[in-house]
Amino acid sequence: MIGQLSPYSILIIVAGYFAVLVALSWWLNREGSSNDDFFLAGRKSPWPLVAFGMIGASLSGVTFISVPGAIGAGGLNQAFSYMQVVFGYLLGYLVIATVLLPLYYRMGLTSIYEYLDQRLGRSAYKIGAFYFLLSRTIGASFRLFLVAIVLQQFVTGPLGLPFIATVAITILLIWLYTFQGGIKTIVYTDALQTLSMIIAVILTISFIGDALETDLSGLVGLIKNSDYSQVFFFEGGWSDPNNFFKQFFAGALITIVMTGLDQDMMQKNISISNVRDSQKNMALFSVILVFANVLFVGLGALLYIYAANFGLEIPARTDQLYPTIALNHLPAAAGIFFIIGLIAAAYSSADSALTALTTSFSVDMLDIRKRDDWDEAQKRRVRRYVHMGFSVLLLVVIMLFQAIADEAVINSLFKAAGYTYGPLLGLFCYGLFTNLRVREYVQIGSLRLPVLVVLCLAAPVISFFVDYYSAELLNGFEFGFLILAFNGLLTFAGLLALSDDTPPLEEED
Repeated sequence: MIGQLSPYSILIIVAGYFAVLVALSWWLNREGSSNDDFFLAGRKSPWPLVAFGMIGASLSGVTFISVPGAIGAGGLNQAFSYMQVVFGYLLGYLVIATVLLPLYYRMGLTSIYEYLDQRLGRSAYKIGAFYFLLSRTIGASFRLFLVAIVLQQFVTGPLGLPFIATVAITILLIWLYTFQGGIKTIVYTDALQTLSMIIAVILTISFIGDALETDLSGLVGLIKNSDYSQVFFFEGGWSDPNNFFKQFFAGALITIVMTGLDQDMMQKNISISNVRDSQKNMALFSVILVFANVLFVGLGALLYIYAANFGLEIPARTDQLYPTIALNHLPAAAGIFFIIGLIAAAYSSADSALTALTTSFSVDMLDIRKRDDWDEAQKRRVRRYVHMGFSVLLLVVIMLFQAIADEAVINSLFKAAGYTYGPLLGLFCYGLFTNLRVREYVQIGSLRLPVLVVLCLAAPVISFFVDYYSAELLNGFEFGFLILAFNGLLTFAGLLALSDDTPPLEEED
């Protein structure tokens, strides 16, 4: 029954998978590709394809291996409590579809941070774009770093390749199929990668069923009668990290901020021709996402049941449980599909991140669409340099993570990057729910400080310390993901307190 794959076999699988992606990219862009194609696919993306492809981008390689491992690990997201977050996502997607998407389409945005320029001015615009670039660079690097560790352990390490070669090849492969078409390509490759990931999970569940000598209904029964099937957690109170209300509202907030206010996640949405189809895309995506996450948590429970039945030791890092069982204890076919699923999950997130970083820097920082002194050929050349530059930057950041070699520090950096979404939440809410401006400077003694810079730097720092000491200060209560709400509220309150004294803006039609 045990079917281990050799490193050479896995390498061939990975090479074949990427050959398909590169071939697809070449075919889609065989007649050339403009900056408009790269940024927004000419606003011609088919909405059902976008909806399906977004699943892979929102799950990522971290989810692929971490969510199943968390099911039986205790602490945050134990058992099926992660589904409470997923149900909260649905509320968040409703807000995005009814509030944010109509706004983005009405303003005809390429980068969603252009809204801040038109509503609050240049400083807000640049700060919003900067925070996105910072958080997405760290986030994408962190996710690729985790996947590169798995590849190094099971593939490139046994072949004698150093870690930097693993990372360089990983990023080069992304660059190869995204540098030409950007979003025009990613809409299609992400759909393929989502399909690969879901097939991998379904087949792994099937192989576990064969090993346990039971069918689908038997597997459902095993999960139902196990210690892993609890979905709702109401009894633990606010100090419980899995408390339903904390998880549900955190899920909604995470979605609004890290999808609706994130260029990476919204770029594919606004590449659809009209807002009505984009809203249909969001509705379909929400339904598929629930189904996909049910598969992941179900797989997690079955991995623990399988390990208990065959006397397997649970790895110290539970995110290694899925790869360990798939590659070392199930038939070789399970390992093949695991590798394809892992690569698909990792790259469907990383490729869109690289494209979004390129788009935001080109549009928001270089004002590429407004440069009348550059012809289209020069604009395309600059965009390609930016794309290559961010590819190199991801490599550098990942190698810095490797040099740190301290999991706690790296996780802290990843978490710290999440604090940058708080100011974005505050800025967008201030723009949406008030018609006020923000004064440019505030006088403190002899110091004349830029208001937005001070607020958007101070809010994440204050939020970090409040979150760190919340259990002591608030009788055991811990914010968890709800710190985003506090962070955004702090920014919003500061903006209100420092509003400009000039008359408010006229209401827009």
